[in-house]
Amino acid sequence: MFGEDDHTDQLSPFVASKITLIERHADAYLEVLAAPGSSSEQDNLDQLDRRVERVLAEYDPPSTRRAGDSLVFAHVYALIDDIPEHPPAADHPLRVLAMAMLAAEIEARGPLRLSRRQNRMLALIYEDLGARLLDVGLPAHACVAFRQARDLHAINADLDDQDRCGLALARARTRAQRRGIRRAPGFIANILCGYGYRPFRLLGWIACELALFAGALMLVTDVAATTATHLSLIEFLNPLGLGDLDAMGLEPTARVLLIVESYLGSVTTSVFFALLVRRWFRL
Repeated sequence: MFGEDDHTDQLSPFVASKITLIERHADAYLEVLAAPGSSSEQDNLDQLDRRVERVLAEYDPPSTRRAGDSLVFAHVYALIDDIPEHPPAADHPLRVLAMAMLAAEIEARGPLRLSRRQNRMLALIYEDLGARLLDVGLPAHACVAFRQARDLHAINADLDDQDRCGLALARARTRAQRRGIRRAPGFIANILCGYGYRPFRLLGWIACELALFAGALMLVTDVAATTATHLSLIEFLNPLGLGDLDAMGLEPTARVLLIVESYLGSVTTSVFFALLVRRWFRL
């Protein structure tokens, strides 16, 4: 992949040799992924981790070789952007992604200390990798990429970037679950509040709940729309007592609706404020 046309003569001998080693490990790893009846994706990730450790065991880069705003394996990461149009990469996108994943893991866990700018550059590469790994049906691999991106953003104390990666990680975890009932909690959490990273979504659901119960009250009683809306709002925020319900002379069905709404309102508002406090006062 890195022939004369790729200007490998511009690479230092150390980097060129390590890229060749990464290519070999990526090819071997692809054989594992493509093997009939291969192990689970998580088991494959364990093999990938062992390959990273094997490279790190002999990874001793000269510290004077790299500028402060560059990454060691920038040439490997550049191939990711060429996947749609670069013919070799288009034929073997998994090979490019495997190489980039290995290179990023080696760089993140290697002996060279990354600067703040380098942390961000590598984090963005991990984010791109995670999205592309999801596209090729490797959600567990994407989880690793998004987790690494989140941790690198955490080093820089970039809270918004952490949240973006945390949300992507949660969604990838849901996709990594087996199809069926196990995915249901994750899908529900995503729809309701973006796994806690989008707490203001709950306000929209609260508005839907109020409208739903107000409409239901109008169907089972003869109260006006304004009265039904007022009752729905009051019961949602401050449940009425039994004496209040008796004084209003509501039908049993209407009472059941108001009781259900009161419990649902307590749960929804508690979750909303808990998520809001977590977002505003996180460390």
